[in-house]
Amino acid sequence: MRVDTRSWPQSAVGGTGNTSAAVQQGDQVRVVVAHADPIVNAGLCALLGTQGDMQITAANSEAASHAAADVIILDHRNGLEHMRRAANAHHGEQQPRVLIVTQLEREWEVRTAMMAGVHGYLLQNSDAEQLLTAVRTLSRGMRYLSAELSRCVADSFTRIGLTSRETDVLQLLAQGQCNKSIARELGIGVGTVKTHVKGLFDKLGATARTHAVVLATRRGLVGDSVANQQH
Repeated sequence: MRVDTRSWPQSAVGGTGNTSAAVQQGDQVRVVVAHADPIVNAGLCALLGTQGDMQITAANSEAASHAAADVIILDHRNGLEHMRRAANAHHGEQQPRVLIVTQLEREWEVRTAMMAGVHGYLLQNSDAEQLLTAVRTLSRGMRYLSAELSRCVADSFTRIGLTSRETDVLQLLAQGQCNKSIARELGIGVGTVKTHVKGLFDKLGATARTHAVVLATRRGLVGDSVANQQH
């Protein structure tokens, strides 16, 4: 799915996008492939290296300089780290467009990357055509999100976020604690806990406590290891 820059939530841009640096039609796209997984890195280089309109460089995800790249392909962790470094770069310094290729597909993980300012997000199980489309789309100054993730993320931006107290209650729910235990742990009344639980149900679209934890885990709001403690 191609996503025009204007349709990407402004808060996701992070101030690091530079659409004026789009590659002109007919020019080679300079792509640095710096994924943390060596096998994935090699596969990406092999796929992209067959394209006459791309100049591919394989690099170390943490040590290489990417200043000369039009597009850089990174894993999720290093993609976020790259965006943090880019945010501190000298004003006016041209930054490459960042495409994350990852297995991480939960809503919270995708949203975290978008809010950090990445320009594209692609799942590792995507086909080669999606990869080529993503790189070329980014090189033209646009943004790209895998089609299978677009609806999930679009829906998430229409939801009201959890408050800090609701998040605290959710973590304790995921540990299997009852309302009295949660109230004691957080130093609040049982009635207040019930209010927060109801708020969680409404925001997550849940019908029961276990259902809320399952939905929150799918969205990445609680870790799998925490949720599994109650089973």
